[in-house]
Amino acid sequence: MSPTFRAFKVRNFRLYASGAIVSNVGTWMQRVAQDWLVLELTHSGTALGIVTGLQFLPALLLGPYAGLVADRFPKRQVLTLTQVAMGTVALVLGGLTISGHVQAWHVYLLALLFGVGTAFDAPTRQAFVVEMVGRDELSNAVGLNSASFNAARLLGPALAGLLINWIGTGPVIMINGFTYAAVIVSLRLMRVGELHTPKPAARDKGMIRDGMRYLWRRPDLMMVLVAVFFAGTFGLNFQMTSALMATEAFHKGAGEYGILGSVLAIGSLSGALLAARRVRIRARLVIGAAIAFGVLEIVSALMPTYLTFALVLPLVGLTSLTMLTSANATMQLSIEPTMRGRVMALYMTVLMGGTPIGSPFIGWIGQELGARYSLIIGGGLTVLGTVGSVLYFSRRRGLAIRPRLLPRPHLEVLPQTELLGEKAVLDAAPEPVPAQSGPSKKKDADPQVA
Repeated sequence: MSPTFRAFKVRNFRLYASGAIVSNVGTWMQRVAQDWLVLELTHSGTALGIVTGLQFLPALLLGPYAGLVADRFPKRQVLTLTQVAMGTVALVLGGLTISGHVQAWHVYLLALLFGVGTAFDAPTRQAFVVEMVGRDELSNAVGLNSASFNAARLLGPALAGLLINWIGTGPVIMINGFTYAAVIVSLRLMRVGELHTPKPAARDKGMIRDGMRYLWRRPDLMMVLVAVFFAGTFGLNFQMTSALMATEAFHKGAGEYGILGSVLAIGSLSGALLAARRVRIRARLVIGAAIAFGVLEIVSALMPTYLTFALVLPLVGLTSLTMLTSANATMQLSIEPTMRGRVMALYMTVLMGGTPIGSPFIGWIGQELGARYSLIIGGGLTVLGTVGSVLYFSRRRGLAIRPRLLPRPHLEVLPQTELLGEKAVLDAAPEPVPAQSGPSKKKDADPQVA
């Protein structure tokens, strides 16, 4: 089997992936349909940002508690319950839309309830991957999960755009409600004895606080976490920014908006498959990808036509998925098993929980200053936040990070003691020691002594 797909050797993961691809296609169809429904009801970019923010607000409020649930209860059962909850919300929203009774406040409320299900689903799903495949195949499984998600992103938006024109937004949302059954069936068919299930964390006071303290004592993980926060809060608002660019900047319809999501997914899928081939993941890959993503998002905003904008989007997708998959694998491979649920919940809280702040802000920017500025400001804040994270937390770790262009562009990470050693050598070099002068000064120029 190809190294790219080696995690598929595990039967439980094959089952999980088959159910996930069906559900993910439905999820992307609903995202496009829901955004289009909000624009039809309100004609407001701010309203679109509010809906997106409400959908991610529970991740901010409930994320740490959801991680505790993931550590204390069987993850397979928790995932089954979250699928039922999210499927029910989708069916209700679809029914209201088909009946013609849907109003903007219905969408707001149901987006919030859907977010509650997602808040509990996301950390449990992330922590469950290692239980299916073990540590050796974790980075590969994370990449394949992202590939599945983005293959669905490639198909889902385009399919949604076509179906919205043919049958309307309501039936598209209803279809997503039924796709959650695929995940439930795959979970029920798994062989429990083949799962690498750790001993559940014992109930104790201050467990959530322990997870936060654990992270704060790890500046390497905090550096990754802050970079992900800025990207997730201000940069990863594609469903909103693409809608604004399609309608406001290029004056296109639902079909062209759906195509933008699929084009973006081409790059995202490529990034996920490349991530699946990597055996070793380094934090500097997260940082480099985050900076490249922010820069490319700014570049995409400057494209003059719909076609040129679409041509840049695959690169945006490639860098964003490289950042996310490498960040996910870095976090999971660097933490203790009994902390995995809580730490991954905090990771998902940071990734998705910033959206209630960033999404309305970016939506407001798009409405007041224009769609292009929503991408320029989002990308700029991503770059500034990532650079600031590197400067602060690398200093806490006693590291220095320097850019290098040759033999290929990369970030070089060195202990600050090495840089001090280099400086000592340079400072000592102009002071030649005459043969007749007393003891040698070689020791003073020794980097180790300096």
